[in-house]
Amino acid sequence: MSATARPSPISETERRQRLATLRASMDAGNVEAVLLGSTESLRYFTGLVWHQSERLVGALITRSDLFYIVPGFERSRVDSLPKLAGTIVTWEEDENSAETVAGLLSPKDRVALDDALPLFVYHALAASIGAERLSDGARLIRDIRLRKSAAEIGIIQYAMNLTLEVHRRAHGFIRPGVLASDVVRYIDEQHRSLGAEAGSSFCIVSFGEATSLPHGADGEQTYAPGDVILVDTGCRIDGYHSDLTRTYVLDEPDADFARAWAIEREAQQAVFDAATLGAACASLDDAARAVMVRHGLGPDYALPGLPHRAGHGLGLEIHEEPYIVRGNQTALASGMCFSNEPMIVFPGRYGIRLEDHIFMTETGAQWFTLPGKSPTEPFA
Repeated sequence: MSATARPSPISETERRQRLATLRASMDAGNVEAVLLGSTESLRYFTGLVWHQSERLVGALITRSDLFYIVPGFERSRVDSLPKLAGTIVTWEEDENSAETVAGLLSPKDRVALDDALPLFVYHALAASIGAERLSDGARLIRDIRLRKSAAEIGIIQYAMNLTLEVHRRAHGFIRPGVLASDVVRYIDEQHRSLGAEAGSSFCIVSFGEATSLPHGADGEQTYAPGDVILVDTGCRIDGYHSDLTRTYVLDEPDADFARAWAIEREAQQAVFDAATLGAACASLDDAARAVMVRHGLGPDYALPGLPHRAGHGLGLEIHEEPYIVRGNQTALASGMCFSNEPMIVFPGRYGIRLEDHIFMTETGAQWFTLPGKSPTEPFA
């Protein structure tokens, strides 16, 4: 891994700018308040990190105020956690948290809801203030989160660099007889040793036929000479994800696998080349499938071929907007970050997924990490 210094966490100044942008969108949308749950959007706007449970912990953002909605017995813990300054409003175990939210609103205030709030919160609010006063806050929230700042991109780049180094180490660790679970454990240890305090946020290690299952197989696997190897893993740095996949063989590949790997790499490059400012996300997926069809694969989602979308957005969530998928007319703009992974699956034989990520700049697309070189050289 390069000696690049770990970037600073997102500043309070940036979070306040995010709130200002959200409030401007609320004005334009005639919404008086936005309710965030224990979601990544709560972290994004306020810095407060809380895991979802059956109790509502969140934030009510109005045109002028920031209220944290907190169970009474959790107040001391919330007080101790990093977050933007705001008023903590508590509710007790025998009270209805929806009534607590309602008490902070004027009788006709309209509330846009965090799209990741659980359904039980919606039903309680609908009973307390009326469903007609509630709306889907997805676009208010997601349109802001969709375009990353320079600080966010810097953190993601650091996380990607870290995981790429872990991939290099895992490549050197795999040998005949090694268990997939041993590789998973090793990858977690390496993530931790390089500074990802929570280790791997996920890890898929597949050998041989199991590589044809996009999200891995159940049960243990043992690497045997000649097996195709697929490793897909990532970590989180200050909440932001990395996510990289490499597929390769350790020995000289046969002609069929070498050809398939080259098609996969061609499809991945076609996605990158199609990633121009203003291009529809769907056109990138189309570009990958066109490569498949030219080589007799597919069409559409038929196998052998590409069984899923060509990519997904990434940030505080490992899968978020923009989705690189057929039909998505979202236009690419600077600050958008997304994966490039047009996997080829050959059922019952193997799968090849090469996954690197792209971020859009004012002048076009850039790689977070450079793609692999060949079936036996998975690193640039």
